[in-house]
Formats: sequence, C-alpha cells, structure tokens
Amino acid sequence: MDWDDMRVFLALARMESLGRAGQHLRLDPATVGRRIARLEEGLGRRLFTRSHQGYALTDEGARLLPHAVAAENTMAAAAQEAAEASTGLSGQIRVGVPDGCANYLLPQVVAAICEANPALDVQIIALPRVFNLSRREADMAIGVSAPQTGRLSVQKICDYRLHLAAATSYLDRHPPITKAEDLRQHRVIGYIPDMIFDSELDYLAELGLERVALGSNSVAVQFNFIRHGAGLGVVHDFALPSAPGLVRILPHEFSLKRSFYLIRHLDDRRVSRLNRFSEALYRGIRKELVRLEALVDGARVTDPEAP
Repeated sequence: MDWDDMRVFLALARMESLGRAGQHLRLDPATVGRRIARLEEGLGRRLFTRSHQGYALTDEGARLLPHAVAAENTMAAAAQEAAEASTGLSGQIRVGVPDGCANYLLPQVVAAICEANPALDVQIIALPRVFNLSRREADMAIGVSAPQTGRLSVQKICDYRLHLAAATSYLDRHPPITKAEDLRQHRVIGYIPDMIFDSELDYLAELGLERVALGSNSVAVQFNFIRHGAGLGVVHDFALPSAPGLVRILPHEFSLKRSFYLIRHLDDRRVSRLNRFSEALYRGIRKELVRLEALVDGARVTDPEAP
C-alpha cells in the first residue's frame, strides 16, 4: 500500500472535499480524485461516498481510518527520530529529583546535555518526596530506592557515599571528635524525623544518632546549616567539593552507601527522545559522581564507562 495514497486518504477523510484536501496537500483536486480511485481499486473496496455535502467515509473507509492514523503517527515518529539524530534533542523534558542530587550533582550534568542539544528544554523538579509518574508529574524521575509497584521501568544508575561532616569553623570551637562517643557532645543536623519520605534517607538512625537539634526536610538546608558551622550532619560526598570548608568526621567508623535509580513509565519505552535523554543522563551522572568523589578522596579520576 502506497503511503502517499494513504496521506491523500487521510486528508480527504478529514477535509471531506477534494478541493480542501488538495489545498492541504498542495495537489490539484483531480489528482486527489485519481489517488483515491487508485487506492480503492488496489484495496477492492469503496472508501468514500459522494454527496452535495462532500465526501463521507463508507463503513470500509471508517475501518481503514485508524490504521491510516497509526501509520501517520509512525511516520511522524520516524521523521522526528531522524531529525533528532542529525540536529539533537528538542522539546521539553521534566525530571523529578531528590533535592540533594538536584542541588549538587544534576545541574552540571543537565547543563552539558543542553549545551550539546540547544533546542532542548529541561525542567528539574527538586522536591523531598517520591514522584508519581503515573500521574505524569514528570517524564522521568531519579529515586534513592527502586519502586516495587506500578507500570515502571527502573534502572540503577550508580552507588554514592555519605559521611558525617562539619565545618572547620565548628570543629575549632567545640571539643575534638576522635571516637564515636564524642559525638554526644555535639549538635546534630538532619532530616525532620516524621518527614523522611524514604527509609533510605534515615541516616542518623543507622548511625545511632537519635536527636536532631537542627532539622529540615531539605538536604540543601541541612547542608547550609553544616556549612555555616551550626553543627555536624550526614553529607553526600559528591556535595563536599562545593564547600571546601567542610571535612569528613570519623570516615572509617561512619560511612553510608546508597544508590540512585532512574525511573520511567513503561509506556515511554518507545519514545526515542526520552530514551536518548535518559541514556545521556545515566552516563552523565555516573561520570560526574566519579569525578566529584575522586576530588574528596584525592584520587585519580577514571571514566566509569571505560572497559
């Protein structure tokens, strides 16, 4: 079946007039008529009836219509994919992200992706909660745990590390910390206990530190408390390079490992632009995390994608 004839069929079905269909397709009405006749002859069925009101679909034409629309959508998707392959990603993509990742890891990764794809618009929603992709709150999300329910695809991105940390200005004013028991003499900063939206974020309980003297549901607020010398708390290693005045405390006794997961709706698996963006995001986060954690360790940076 000739796709050009199907395009003519769709135009006539929508415009219900040879003249209007011809204008839409930039063809003369006689050519539109000949194309429809050729299609009907090839299919062996009549697709339209003609009256004073114009052209109307027959029952056979009505049955063909959804298949023609599906073919049109497939062709449009193929054309978009081909265009993006040569010109880059375009349009708007919204990503839901925990605010620690959103503040200290994702901006530079997304900036690099957008630099390579000037027609792409990315919105980062940084909220301390789980995103509902079924309600289309975002096109994709990054989570700290893998969802167990819902029509979702989940891909582990990488592990990351967290340690207790404090500002040197705070440590200079308070008793030294040489062992775990010394922590009881210090002000602890962390999440508001009843606002922890994922058990993976219950860091202080895992470290045996129960009282939170300064609390916030935002990682960025906690981080700024610590940076300004208000106390000590758990900090992502990848955030430490942005605050040179912070140092890790008892790193061998207190060390946590968590993971980031890329979460998408299953229905989006065939959307090329989302597939390409998610791949770029996956690679970018892994590479940037290695770079930042190496700065903290003073280690040589290696490419996580290298064989």
